[in-house]
Amino acid sequence: MNALTTGVIGLTECAIRELRAEEIFLLDDFLYEAIFIPEGVEAPDREIIEQPELKLYYDNFGTGSADFSFVADVDGKVIGAVWTRIMNDYGHVDDATPSFAISLYKEYRGQGIGTKLMKEMLALLKEKGYKKASLAVQKANYAVKMYKNVGFKIVDENAEEYIMVCEL
Repeated sequence: MNALTTGVIGLTECAIRELRAEEIFLLDDFLYEAIFIPEGVEAPDREIIEQPELKLYYDNFGTGSADFSFVADVDGKVIGAVWTRIMNDYGHVDDATPSFAISLYKEYRGQGIGTKLMKEMLALLKEKGYKKASLAVQKANYAVKMYKNVGFKIVDENAEEYIMVCEL
């Protein structure tokens, strides 16, 4: 499998490995899964990921200098992904800082898999010479705690979101 790391996380045996070229299409799914839906709010139609401000997270992925992705693989099934690219997204801080996107299928959340994905990506970005990474997250999203735990700090905010940066 050529996994970077393998281990039992929660009750799930999970391998973290690089996204394969033939799996890039999965980023569409994981971008949709990454949309935070507050309790009691109906999920948007899947077509929302075709909007220009969201499409930039996956369109032509693999062509940019900071286009990196790892996936969480359980028994040959990709159940989560983390990816970065330098883009003018919600978490953009400057043209030298990769922005993060991360998502897991709901049934695999809360088991430490997202933390493992984040740590692997932060280590890679540091190894590649990046000085920091950024992301945007809705204030009500439970993932804020995980982002803080892996080293992200709030550097800006608006009414709904935090802009967070991790110094590498």
